[in-house]
Amino acid sequence: MPHQKGIKPVAQNRKAFHDYFVEERYECGIELFGTEVKSMRLGRVSLKESWAQVRRGEVFVEGMHISPYEQGNRFNRDPMRPKRLLLHKSEIRKLDGLVARQGYTLVPLEIYLKDGRMKLQLGLCRGKAEHDKRDATAKRDADREIRRALRQNNR
Repeated sequence: MPHQKGIKPVAQNRKAFHDYFVEERYECGIELFGTEVKSMRLGRVSLKESWAQVRRGEVFVEGMHISPYEQGNRFNRDPMRPKRLLLHKSEIRKLDGLVARQGYTLVPLEIYLKDGRMKLQLGLCRGKAEHDKRDATAKRDADREIRRALRQNNR
């Protein structure tokens, strides 16, 4: 029986949206040990420099740091160990083909609790060029200025 209903965000990879265009998103489970789940429930996880790759028909997330659980003592695992992602075989085959042939990258976007289970949102991404990053920053600044001006006029 799940602990709680609904979705509770645990961690996000905001840098991914700055560095990549997210083409598709996939929800997948993560193969974790008990102390890792307890640490993640406390929000002690970082997706900052993480990525995913397909190896021998399985998807692994690399570079994801889960801090050791303080009461875990000898049951704690290596914080940087590769974690297996749980996806359907057809999805894995599709992702493997796209990453190998068309230059896509698999990037973890978000970790959240869904009905008491840890889920990871995996993005199929294409890298942004430097001018794309500048354009996105300029658009965000312009939108901020417009919102500020509208707020001033509404007062």
